[in-house]
Amino acid sequence: MIAWGTPRARWVLATTILGSGMAMLDGTIVNVALPRIGAEFTASVTDLQWILNGYMLALASLILVAGSLGDRFGRRRVYVIGVVWFGVSSLLCGVAWDVPMLVAARVLQGVGAALLTPGALAILQSSFNREDRSRAIGAWSGLAGVATAIGPFVGGLLVQAWSWRLAFLVNLPVAALCVFLALRFVPESQDDEAGHPNYLSALVGAVGLALLTGGLVEQSYLVAGLGLVAMIAFGVVQVRSHDPLVPPELFRNRTFLVANLLTFLVYAALGGVMVLLVLQLQVSLGYSPTASGLASVPLTIIMLLLSSTSGKIAQRYGPRWQLILGPIVIGIGMLLLRNAAPGAAYLTGVLPGVLVFALGLAAVVAPVTATVLASAPDHHAGVASGVNNAVARTGSLLAMAVLPAAVGLMGEDYTNPAVMTSGWQMALVLCAVASIIGGVLAIGVDNRVLAAAPDQQEAPHPGECLHCGVEGPPTHIRSGGEKARQ
Repeated sequence: MIAWGTPRARWVLATTILGSGMAMLDGTIVNVALPRIGAEFTASVTDLQWILNGYMLALASLILVAGSLGDRFGRRRVYVIGVVWFGVSSLLCGVAWDVPMLVAARVLQGVGAALLTPGALAILQSSFNREDRSRAIGAWSGLAGVATAIGPFVGGLLVQAWSWRLAFLVNLPVAALCVFLALRFVPESQDDEAGHPNYLSALVGAVGLALLTGGLVEQSYLVAGLGLVAMIAFGVVQVRSHDPLVPPELFRNRTFLVANLLTFLVYAALGGVMVLLVLQLQVSLGYSPTASGLASVPLTIIMLLLSSTSGKIAQRYGPRWQLILGPIVIGIGMLLLRNAAPGAAYLTGVLPGVLVFALGLAAVVAPVTATVLASAPDHHAGVASGVNNAVARTGSLLAMAVLPAAVGLMGEDYTNPAVMTSGWQMALVLCAVASIIGGVLAIGVDNRVLAAAPDQQEAPHPGECLHCGVEGPPTHIRSGGEKARQ
């Protein structure tokens, strides 16, 4: 075990920040680069949807089973494979000559992200002394949060400096350094009693989500229906399996169920707004990539400054009121963003909505993550965090599949400022409604859930969830046997 403050501890922390930070940066950078990608390839809205959703689909489908692979085959090994995979697929994205190749490379990139995303937290938990783990996780969260904060700005600079391709190629040196540090400084660890990952469940879930997403994007009700059937089959497999990927008993807890429904709705609204905001700013308001990236930086800064306090308040007074009011404030912020229309100044048309939106997000994100973890039995804590992460990313994925068609953005309509603005304003209303519904559902949360929870050294505490506002909650899959032994 590694002690906090030692040189090796700093290198292990740097390794986890580089890997997870690279994946977080990529999400925000690609959003900023999307209008330039569309212009170069004369891409339709559907093309842009697939460029985003190909990545999210692979990530959301595989993140549950990917964490189990680390426990069984070695956390460092799977993390390094994920980083290498992400780097190689980033190279393929950077040299893509048409939309189909870029989408295929993005799917591969999502696979790499699924392999490395659970690994950062898993490495910290298994490498540091028990008494130092909370501090290590907190440092990782805060520094990774900085990567998320600067992502839009960095993305804008890269796109303007040369091309959107640089937004992908920049991952190559980061991945190379991360692999070097991991092999040199990170100790290998695994759970010798971990069972076989439930590949059948993962396959059925991935196929179902792919068909459902594809059907919604392409507006094929038959394909979407087949996807829905496959997702029902996924649930049946979980109920009948002796070793389910997602234990059905978790959802018998009302607070766990409500917190995940809230997560789905809030992250669906968040995912839709953040992508369309970049398009609206660049297409309708004439912002440069750098300026559009900077426009949303206040959101992440507020998350960094207030999430820790928000988590501590929830721990002391209970999470229910924050989970009710937070999504409602998010919805109000979204409605204020309707003022981000052609001719509007940033200080009056964009910033007020961003600030209110950010305050609501800061109020809800850390408490909802802690509520999910606390409402699950100890031996399912790792699975619970993985489920919450997958639910958040699935919400964003399905929102981006449905939203453009729902607001009338078809073909190359998004390149027309008038049509884009009309669709943007309608999308904000739909997303605000979804977020507010999430807040209403939070009435069903048990306000004692955090006070009753035992002290958990292995899972992030509410105040440590600093960087999970935009991409998704932190995740790590662990077996019950590992938890019990620790």
